[in-house]
Amino acid sequence: MFKIGFIGLGVMGEPMAANLLRKGYPVTVYNRTPGKAAQLLELGAAEAKTTAAVADASDIIITMISNDDSIREVYYGDNGVLGALKPGSVVIDSSTISPALSRQLHQDIAAKSAAFLDAPVTGSKPAAESGTLTFMVGGDAQVLAKVHDVLGAMGRKIIPMGPGGSGSTAKLAHNTVVGINVAALLEGMAIAASGGIDAASFLELVQSGGAASKMAELKTPKLLERDFGVQFSLGLMLKDLRLASVLSDELKTPTPILETVKSLYQIGDAMGFAEADLSALAHTYEQWINKPITNRAGTKAE
Repeated sequence: MFKIGFIGLGVMGEPMAANLLRKGYPVTVYNRTPGKAAQLLELGAAEAKTTAAVADASDIIITMISNDDSIREVYYGDNGVLGALKPGSVVIDSSTISPALSRQLHQDIAAKSAAFLDAPVTGSKPAAESGTLTFMVGGDAQVLAKVHDVLGAMGRKIIPMGPGGSGSTAKLAHNTVVGINVAALLEGMAIAASGGIDAASFLELVQSGGAASKMAELKTPKLLERDFGVQFSLGLMLKDLRLASVLSDELKTPTPILETVKSLYQIGDAMGFAEADLSALAHTYEQWINKPITNRAGTKAE
């Protein structure tokens, strides 16, 4: 059985690593912020003091990091992954980063006689906890076949996207749709609230008609309870939309809806909701219409 190294124990990484442990894999973990590994240690994980120590102890290294700069630190920094990578290792990055950086990692890891897959995920925190994530994977098909069961321990679907960088490109395109969907849902709710429509009735209608979406399904109970605890944060969505905007410019692809919605999330960020769930974008609409868009106000989430 492969020895797994897991770097990045945040909202997504911690439950992903936990599912590997529950499936019987030996897992060595590392997080840049101390104190995040306690529950994983109870499940049997070992904890490393550096990312290099994780690479040295592992056949497969998985990273789940928040942004490009942090990925560069983990891979290229002092005691980084690249400095301790063993020939024959497989590195899987499930972060959402720029395709250009993913392609650079493919090249630099290949130079170490190891293999790399860019394999970001979709499904947010609930799917990470239940082991039902979807992986979109860029890289060599034979390498993917080698680690298929490892990814399967954390997800329900693994979709090959093409050569190196394709997983990252697909993720930015996917999250563009997600960000637009949530903004569209909230805008519709603002119209309904302004017209005196009950929020629960309106959301039931949305899920029963042509406006139905996975985001409406996930966010309906949170919006009705005004629970803005993080499944996927507004700040991370804004980061992804910024990356998608840069990518679309590189690809010379017009994205007028993306640019408008990116501005909405920038407003939410400026209002102080970066660390809340992306559905906290609701607060921007509530300011504009001067009333709540759901029936409950003043609860703990406020």
